[in-house]
Order: sequence, then C-alpha cells, then structure tokens
Amino acid sequence: MELVAGAGHFTAPDGGAGCHWAEQLRVPDLSVGTYSIPRGGSDDQEPHAEDEIYVITAGRATLVAGPASIAVGPGSVVYVPAREEHRFTDIVEDLSALVLFAPAEGSRAAG
Repeated sequence: MELVAGAGHFTAPDGGAGCHWAEQLRVPDLSVGTYSIPRGGSDDQEPHAEDEIYVITAGRATLVAGPASIAVGPGSVVYVPAREEHRFTDIVEDLSALVLFAPAEGSRAAG
C-alpha cells in the first residue's frame, strides 16, 4: 500500500507556462498525476497513447473532445480513450485534475 501524497492539489505553473503537470505515482500498468491550469490559462496537451481518467478536484472549465464538449467541476469524472484529441477550455477557476493513465503514461508507442 502507498499513500499518493499531493495528488489532486492545484500547483501554479512556473514562469509563463500555461499549465503544470506533476506525476505522483508510476507502476507499469498505471500512472497517477495532477494536471493544473490557472484561471484563464491554456491547455496545450497532445493526445496520449494510453486511456485516461480525469477526476476534477477543483475549478471549473469545459473539456472538449472532437465535436463534443462538457462542463466540468469538482467531482466530475471523465474517461478519455487513448489517442482521442481533447483539451480543457474556458477555464473560469483554477483547475486541478487528478489524472490516471492505464497503462502508465508514455508506456505505449505514440503511433
């Protein structure tokens, strides 16, 4: 057993960065981290080769994936399949999301 310290807590990006990523746990079949975007910030992520679950722990925004979009806030849980284009927009409150990748982020070929 392991307590995953710091997971889900907002961290402001350094310098002029639009977002902040911190990985808190990595094992071969799973990784867990926290993705933070300040109010009014931008999300420049690229699709991942792994499935993702977002658990919004703070803030409000819109998650856009292809033609679909949903409003998210604390308690929202969203599944994004591997390789699906997606990004957070309209970030109206500092956003913090606990992100679970399966298998671990970067463990599959990007192709």
